[in-house]
Amino acid sequence: MTAPGFVDGALERTIALRVREYRQAAGLSIAQLAARIELSKAMLSKIENAQTSCSLTTLGRLASGLEVPVTALFRGVDTEREAVFTPAGSGASIVRRGTRSGHHYLLLGGLRGVHKRMEPVLVELTSSSEVFPLFQHPGTEFLYMLEGVMVYGYGEAHYTMRAGDALQFDGAGPHGPAELVELPIRFLSITSYGDHDRDA
Repeated sequence: MTAPGFVDGALERTIALRVREYRQAAGLSIAQLAARIELSKAMLSKIENAQTSCSLTTLGRLASGLEVPVTALFRGVDTEREAVFTPAGSGASIVRRGTRSGHHYLLLGGLRGVHKRMEPVLVELTSSSEVFPLFQHPGTEFLYMLEGVMVYGYGEAHYTMRAGDALQFDGAGPHGPAELVELPIRFLSITSYGDHDRDA
């Protein structure tokens, strides 16, 4: 079973790319490198085409023949990441504490597992929405106003927000819309989580 976050064949593809890259930089043909490290040309070709997995011994011989550290052959193996594309209007509606007060939340994307470090949500407030008791949660939140006017409370402070305005704050402090001035209201809410916040 593949470990979470690991892509099948990613290691072989990375090694193949690095071996070919370093071989060509050294001005060596496949035959020349194969002879230098006492490996068959066919096997080296399979390695460069990600058609086989290398043993530790073979990796050591490759690194020696290419005159690079063994770790250089793994460079970039952990850079392949999941991406989440959300076409316009297709985000998932999610339920939060404000839903019962007419607040509509549209999730615009969400990485899973260890990569879940932020949560972007489009918040929509209409004539059926009410102000809501202040929220508190882990992480840092960033708001960006898209439409409408509202007074947003954070602790004892209040901010009148219009299209183009932004507000960033510690989510642990009490916050939320205090007054809905001009409807409809749409704003982007992005909550960023540190490792400790995400695990909490």
